[in-house]
Parts: sequence; structure tokens; C-alpha cells
Amino acid sequence: MTQGRVSLQDVATEASVTSSVVSRVLNGDSTVRVRPETRARILRAAEKLNYRPHPGARALASAQTRTVTLLIPDLTNPVYARIARGAMKVASREGYAVLISEDTATEALPYRQLADPGRTDGLLIASYRPGHPLLDRAVIGPLPHVFVNRLHPGSGRNVTVDFEAAGREALLRLAEAGHRHVAHIAGPAELPNSALQARAFAQAGVQAGVSVELIPTSLSEEGGAVATRALVEAESTVTAIYVGNYFQALGVLDALERAQWKVPDRVSVISFDDDRTASFLRPPLSTIAMAHDEQGEQAMVALLHQIRGGASQDVLVPTPPRFIDRGSVGPPRSAESK
Repeated sequence: MTQGRVSLQDVATEASVTSSVVSRVLNGDSTVRVRPETRARILRAAEKLNYRPHPGARALASAQTRTVTLLIPDLTNPVYARIARGAMKVASREGYAVLISEDTATEALPYRQLADPGRTDGLLIASYRPGHPLLDRAVIGPLPHVFVNRLHPGSGRNVTVDFEAAGREALLRLAEAGHRHVAHIAGPAELPNSALQARAFAQAGVQAGVSVELIPTSLSEEGGAVATRALVEAESTVTAIYVGNYFQALGVLDALERAQWKVPDRVSVISFDDDRTASFLRPPLSTIAMAHDEQGEQAMVALLHQIRGGASQDVLVPTPPRFIDRGSVGPPRSAESK
């Protein structure tokens, strides 16, 4: 009895042929010339020995690595963990592995290595920014790639959630609560995601008769805190704040607590993106939840479509944003006193 993994040579010995003939027959090589009875003998031997091709050998034979790489901007951001989980779900089903890399390089050389077809079959790029080295065709070449959760306008290979719908939903919730003067602490204006969301939020404000202050800042705790301190120091009359991401929201809540601006009594707060920790903040944070798991799934489907020879395309995740009310949004003080 053969011990351990059955090899190609084991099948060849059982069928009384060479291992190269076995390999070509089992891989469906139409150019190999063998008699029908020889082909049948090889197939019977493979079935008898329960032969399974080694993944590495199969990859070499097909000139594919059977891996794809997910490039993310920040390993600590839970949004990308959810995207990765969705991508890995599809990849596993299709026989691929997912390598995760944090985008910390400042030169083109590491990106050339990352985009080497000998290392990966395709890239999921979740760290797009204007001027990114991977936008250079000399760097990425013909490698299949998809931009996920970060829009690259005009690329025709974006897989995103609906940022504009999220902005409109947030404004609608604040308007329904009675707010007429609100602020949006947004991401940097040069990031298309942030710009789309801010524009939709402001346009929805015009339609609802709500005055909107847009405050672009970094997508970080410190960015949220700095923008909030500016509102406090200016003694702003805004009664609600919509925050561009969850990390910013942590900075916003901290700055409001330090200023003794109670939430939602003095000012309401709602954040784009949800996290399981939101219920444990004080106060618990109301959020606009996005389907990031599904976004990862759709991105992987789109990438595998390219790897298999299909054309690239933009994909908008159909699941709409969902408002999760945890109590950090309430009526403005003026409405309460009436």
C-alpha cells in the first residue's frame, strides 16, 4: 500500500507508463498521443489510488500561483478585516489563497515585486490614493487587479459600497430628528470616497433645508478630535455631527467629552461605518452600517473573472446602507424646549 500523499509517479507505476504521460492525460492535454486503452488505464489507476494533484505542482503546470493579494492601508482597521473575510470566503471556494499586505511602501520597487505574476495571480487594491505607484502601467503591467473600497475614477475596475447613499441616509436621519444646522467631519477632499459622500450629504442638506458645514480632515482619531475641537473653540451652533469613518468618530466623542458637550443632549453624533464595539462606547454610537463582507466577496468574484480572461468592470454592492440607532442621535435642544 502506498503511504502518505499519492504521487504522479505512483499512478504512472500502477498504469505502467511514464509520469509525464500521466500528467498530460490527467491535465487534459489534447496533444498527447496515447491509445484509448492506455488513457483508460491511467484514469483507472488514478481513481484506484485516490490521486489528488499537489496544489503547488498544479500551479507550476498552469503558470498560476493560485493566490491573490489584498493590499490594505491599515491592518488595524476592522473594515478591512471584514473585506478580507468576504474575499477569503470566495477565494477558498474557488481554490485560491489570499495573501494580505499592508501598504507602507514609499517607492515603486516593492510594488513591482508585489505585482510580479510569479508571486500572485491578481491584486485587490484597497489602498488607492492619487499618484499611487500601482496606477503606473509600467509597475502593474497586465496583472489582473480590482480597486476595492477605494474608488479609482475612470479605471473601470472599482468594487465599492454606495458612499453617496450613506451620506444621504445620514442627512435624512438627522433631518428627521429635527436638526437644521449640522457638520460633516469628512475625510480628505482628494479621496474620491470622501468627496462623494460629502457631496451627497451636502446636496441632501439643501433638499431638506438643512445647513451643512463640511470639515475635511484625516481619517484618524486625531483628525476627528482636531476638527471637533475647532467646532468647540468657535462655539459652533451645530446641533449634530456626521463623521466620515469610525476612527474619526472615536476622536470626535473624546473631544466632545473633554469639552463637556454631552451627546446627544448638546450635539448628536452619527458615524459612517459600523463596528461591534460601537455598543460599548459611552454613549453608544449610532452608525451607518455598510456591507463590507459582501464588498469583499464581490471584489474577489470580479478579480477571478479577470484572471480567467474576462473583462474588468465597475461593481456597486447592491445592499443599501443601514442606520443602526444606539441613541447618540436625538432632537436638537431647541426642539426639546418647545
